[in-house]
Amino acid sequence: MAFQILIVDDSETMREFIIRVIKLSGFDIGRCLQAADGRQALEVLRSSWVDIVLTDVNMPVMNGEELLECIAADQMLRTIPVLVVSTDATSHRVDRMMSLGAKGYVAKPFSPETLRHTMEQLLGVPQ
Repeated sequence: MAFQILIVDDSETMREFIIRVIKLSGFDIGRCLQAADGRQALEVLRSSWVDIVLTDVNMPVMNGEELLECIAADQMLRTIPVLVVSTDATSHRVDRMMSLGAKGYVAKPFSPETLRHTMEQLLGVPQ
């Protein structure tokens, strides 16, 4: 089953890198959408179905924390699992993002296997 993914990061290079890593991992991608910040992500989420969101934390306009708050407050969006992918892996940041509704957290840099395993776990794909 191919999954629809939304990658949210202010760096286009990082978004493309994450897509490449997901493909290398063998994860079954149907369509991969992109957004440069939380506000763009919400626009995408309100116009296209996605199975999972991968988001950075530090972004201009609307950061990852604000995006999680908006997703949690929206009846239609709150069931979409959000995986945080960030260089900030301090326990404070991880705890904060999880308390806002993130379902998982992967620290950069990461391996293709780690990203795939975490995404499959959040989506309930049998291992």
